[in-house]
Amino acid sequence: MNVFFDVDYTILGTDYELRAGTADTFCRLVADGHEVHVWSGEGERHEVVRDLALEPYVSGVYEKPIGDDVRRLGDFGIACVPDFVVDDDPGIVAVFGGFHVSAFYSKATDDDEMEQIYRTICDVTEQGWSSNARWRPRHAEFERISAGRYRGRL
Repeated sequence: MNVFFDVDYTILGTDYELRAGTADTFCRLVADGHEVHVWSGEGERHEVVRDLALEPYVSGVYEKPIGDDVRRLGDFGIACVPDFVVDDDPGIVAVFGGFHVSAFYSKATDDDEMEQIYRTICDVTEQGWSSNARWRPRHAEFERISAGRYRGRL
């Protein structure tokens, strides 16, 4: 699967610290055969990927389309369709499907979000669904809009 992670308040806190478990989760996803991508409404965040040593795991870094998300993927150079998104914005998750993560501002010792995300992706990969209440399937409109534009890439 093409797994897209938001940057700000999802994997990166306001203190420029990486959310606990992020690098390990990225590593495990890649080892499982997934492609990890990062995107941000703030533009391409190559410096975050580089500074926090995520380069070995990340297949693509993009600006995230905000509004009319599906139709605008190509405008942002995103050639693949996100199969699963991880974002603190429930609207993005509602469109593409994925995991609505709690906003991350700074390190917390009890933050197990990345483990929950990894297990949810494993469930979806193996079963096609997850019992995790924070997982959302793709919106039907996504399928309709993307069918012609991304035929064969889903």
